[in-house]
Amino acid sequence: MRQQGILDAGPLVAILKKDDDLHFWAADAISQSEPPFYTCESVLSEACFLLRALPTGPERIMELLHRGWLEIPFRLADEAPRVYALMRRYADVPMTLADACLVRMAEQYEGSVILTHDSDFRIYRIHGRKAITLAMP
Repeated sequence: MRQQGILDAGPLVAILKKDDDLHFWAADAISQSEPPFYTCESVLSEACFLLRALPTGPERIMELLHRGWLEIPFRLADEAPRVYALMRRYADVPMTLADACLVRMAEQYEGSVILTHDSDFRIYRIHGRKAITLAMP
């Protein structure tokens, strides 16, 4: 069984932005898994915002989605109660909507790995107590 990669905005931006400090880390981390990489709309929104100054930045993200390199299997409308519970639980961090969606996805896809550079994921737990498998710099 392959380990499903779940992609946060940071590595997505870093892979597309060659001058990003974490570009080489992101390229290496992404090469450890096979596409498609799962993500959610909140992550794509963050990444598009962060790449807004890069010519064709948001378009490149949409191309990755169009080509099937990225997939969005997550539906917030279906998962809103659990996402809201996570955001309440980690309100002191605070947990963003995108982070809560990714944690919920890690619960749904047992054995998955979240590719991120956000240290808050070291605090978050799936199913209440289990550490999340992470790929971090």
